[in-house]
Amino acid sequence: MNKRFLDELTYNVLGAAIEVHKELGPGLLESVYHKILKYELFLRKLNYKSEMTLPVFFKGVSIEVDLRCDFFIEDSLVVDLKTVDSFSPIHGAQILTYMKLLKAPKGILINFNVTNIFKDGQKTFVNELFRNLPEE
Repeated sequence: MNKRFLDELTYNVLGAAIEVHKELGPGLLESVYHKILKYELFLRKLNYKSEMTLPVFFKGVSIEVDLRCDFFIEDSLVVDLKTVDSFSPIHGAQILTYMKLLKAPKGILINFNVTNIFKDGQKTFVNELFRNLPEE
């Protein structure tokens, strides 16, 4: 894995979200966008997990928890969907936590409740894992 791979994957996933948004527009429930984006990711032949169970280590004990992360794509990119007026700081904190638990170097928040996803409806996050990856 390298930064270029993750950047291309991010571009592909955002393209999928834009395609879904172009067809459906804003105003639907998050669950609708989630199901349709699943199908678009399948069409693009991307491997993903959705709302999976994950072991969380707490005080030396592994506890299985249901992680409500919308997508974990190619075992490297966390994607969390929203249908909100605007992102709040808790949304950023949530995706950073998902990234930490999944040991993912990159994450994207996507808000479908906007007129233009590319301009106003996406925010990308990276962490130390990403910074330490080779460029290519």
